[in-house]
Order: sequence, then C-alpha cells, then structure tokens
Amino acid sequence: MLSALVALVLALIAIVLVVAARRPDTFHLERRIDIHAPAAKVFDLIDNFHHWTLWSPWEGIDPELKRTYTGAERGVGAGYAWEGNSKVGSGSMQILEADPSTRVRLRLDFLKPFEAHNQAVFTIATSAAATTVTWAMNGPQAFPMKVMGLFMSMDSMVGKDFEKGLAAMKAVAEGR
Repeated sequence: MLSALVALVLALIAIVLVVAARRPDTFHLERRIDIHAPAAKVFDLIDNFHHWTLWSPWEGIDPELKRTYTGAERGVGAGYAWEGNSKVGSGSMQILEADPSTRVRLRLDFLKPFEAHNQAVFTIATSAAATTVTWAMNGPQAFPMKVMGLFMSMDSMVGKDFEKGLAAMKAVAEGR
C-alpha cells in the first residue's frame, strides 16, 4: 500500500516537472487604460521616477520603503532602487529608452524576495478620444517559475497591480 502511494506521488511529481519543462521560456504580461489627459502629462508621470510615488501600486505597501534615485532626473539613464519589507522586497529600475510622449522602456531587476531580470515598456498612443497607456512586462521564465506558473500565473500575480497602478496614473493625470 505504501509503495503504491509513493509511486503515485512520484508519478504526479514527474508529470508536473514534464509539463513545466514544456512551458515557454519567457513570459509577457500587459494591461492598458484610456486616460483623458495630454500624452505629455502622462509621459511625465512615467519618465520621472520621482513621480512614481504618485501612482505606483507598490508605493503604499511599506511606509518605511527606502528609495534611492541615481543618474539623470528623467529619461535615459535615470535610475531608481528600492528596499522594503518582505511584501515589497528590493530591486532597481533604469530607463533604457524614452521617446517623448510615446514610449518608455525600463530594465527591471528584482533582488528580493526572488531574483528576476525583466523589461517593462510603457507605450503611449493618442487619439481624439483619449491617451491610451499600455504597460507591459516581459522576461525570462526560469524552470522554478515554470513550475510555479502551473499553479499561479505571472498574470494573476502582477496583473492586478498593473491595473491598480494604471488607475492611479489615470486619476493623477486627469487631476482627480
């Protein structure tokens, strides 16, 4: 009886590992929102890390959060590092590309609670009706993340934070 149970558990573990190994080596997540404000105003909220305190979904989680700003104040070369409690962790961001009122690309390095190296891209598109902001993140998906992804996806872990951040960005940009 015990040997059959052990064999079943080992078979289930093997199935999980094989399924995880077949998952993609990268992930992509994105959210978008329409904002009724000029693209330049929205761009300024993204292109300057000092303004992220107004809308970032992670800002209010740790009141003792330590922030360090490096490099340029805004645009290419601007850097931001954070160190916080176990919910916020630690890491850094650096702006790699900043096309006025249209696009900002960041390198995003998480150190704690787990190490990850990703890119985030904010795309800003204007129309007669609104300024549409798309916040995307992509990066490699190491094997442990592939296994974890079978039970909890990156989209479910981070997607709601993106939605919360974009909603806050909208409120700030629209002056609410």
